Amino acid sequence: MKEVGQVFSYYSKIGVAAIKLTGSLKVGDKIKIQGHTTNFEQIVNSMQIEHINVQKAKAGNEVGIKVQDNVRRYDKVFKIED
Repeated sequence: MKEVGQVFSYYSKIGVAAIKLTGSLKVGDKIKIQGHTTNFEQIVNSMQIEHINVQKAKAGNEVGIKVQDNVRRYDKVFKIED
C-alpha cells in the first residue's frame, strides 16, 4: 500500500471527497481511506479536477472522488497495489 494523498474537504450532500494528491491515481485503482474514524476500501469509479471528469491525475493535483462512506479532513488515501 502506498500513500497517494490526503482528504482536505468532504461534501456530504453529494458524497465527494476532495483530495490533494502526493502520488498518481487513475480511474479503476483500488484505494483505502484511513483516519481516526475512517477505514474502508473502494474502487475509484470517477474522478474530477475543477468539475471536469478525468481518467488520471498526478501528484500536486486536487481531485474530487465519489466515496461510499463519510470521510474527514486529514484522512489519508492509499493506493492498494496488486
